[in-house]
Amino acid sequence: MLKKDVIILVDGGAETRPVALLVQVASQFRSDIYLETGNCRVNAKSIMGMMTMGLDPGEEVTISVNGEDEEEAMAQLQAYLTKAE
Repeated sequence: MLKKDVIILVDGGAETRPVALLVQVASQFRSDIYLETGNCRVNAKSIMGMMTMGLDPGEEVTISVNGEDEEEAMAQLQAYLTKAE
């Protein structure tokens, strides 16, 4: 299991398009992937869950990945969340 804290830099934060793209990135992997902030822990492959999370640029989240492709999944999610468009 891998865990990493990242600061969200992707423009749009919790808007529909950035969240949908995040779910697409997460869904490419077999590993279990969760994002956590405060007391909220959400499956990163769930569009409805991610929409309720309310992520904003500049906010810190913890990415948790567990599974056979966890290293690649972590790298891809971190790259997506920390890119400024």
